Amino acid sequence: MTRHAFNKSLCAVLSLLLVGNMDVTKGFEPITTTAIVVGAAGLIGTGVYNVMCHFKECCTDRWIHLNSTGLLIDLERRLHGQHLVKNSVIRSLKGHFSDRHPDKALVLSFHGWTGSGKNFVSKIIVDNIYENGMKSQFVHLFIATHHFPHADKKEHYKDQLRDWISGNVSNCPHSIFIFDEMDKMPSGLIDAIKPFIDHYEDIGGVDYRRTVFIFLSNTGGVSIYKKTLNHWKLAKRREDLQLKDFEPNVTLGAFNEGGGLWHSTLIEKNLISVFVPFLPLEREHVKLCIKDDLLSKNQTVTDELVGKVADSLQYEPLDSPVYSRSGCKRVSQKVDVMIEDSL
Repeated sequence: MTRHAFNKSLCAVLSLLLVGNMDVTKGFEPITTTAIVVGAAGLIGTGVYNVMCHFKECCTDRWIHLNSTGLLIDLERRLHGQHLVKNSVIRSLKGHFSDRHPDKALVLSFHGWTGSGKNFVSKIIVDNIYENGMKSQFVHLFIATHHFPHADKKEHYKDQLRDWISGNVSNCPHSIFIFDEMDKMPSGLIDAIKPFIDHYEDIGGVDYRRTVFIFLSNTGGVSIYKKTLNHWKLAKRREDLQLKDFEPNVTLGAFNEGGGLWHSTLIEKNLISVFVPFLPLEREHVKLCIKDDLLSKNQTVTDELVGKVADSLQYEPLDSPVYSRSGCKRVSQKVDVMIEDSL
């Protein structure tokens, strides 16, 4: 048998194994599995690897690529009342992914009240980059109260965080790291990632410049709310608000308010690419969230039902209840209650 025929036969067998019920990597440790794959590639070239990556997620364009059109459509159709978020997120991601050799990792810091859409936008971003979405092995979510609950273990967490990021970026340069509840993270902990988001070509032979980091925080939410409210009181259009109207106050709030970014080196050294303010949501925006939720549950959308759900939420300020205290976060639960009551 010729080498070419052997390669074709082996690829065919491997294809059957991969698409069948048998997992050829099951039972192996990660290092062992990697050795097998590398060894096979060394023996028969890249054919087997390409076949495997057709069925199993790999760090390739097949599985990881920015769908900028899909991102734009999703943000336009599914995100309500956040024109500043749409503009800054799309511009930042397109610029980062279009540059084959970016100067540094992209760091997006999302700030605003609970329910304003920070987690929602993070998921939309991931879904338009990774074929497997949030289930991708290259997407890493850290929740402060779950992964870093004890302030007295901060130094231990720092070592873990450095090892985790280093190991995963070594495996795939196009990894994404999402840090939720930054306002509840032990102060100083996030500074451990500074080398990875600074302007270095590589650290220990690993290039971190194609990585994306996203911070989600409630810090700065009060200043965003006050700025937006004052703008509304002057009878100005919400859409006239610009990123530059918020960035100084949001940056200052993140630096001075307690939490993960308190007096952070990342802010001092200007390593955060963009601070993204999430505006408090008005009643009309909440109604759009209610309609979306009803449709996702195959329910008939009526103005009466939408109004009832909207009325069940609380709004700020008390003298002029304009903004939902919980944004759209409690909408789905409220919808479920209303549906149940109507049965």
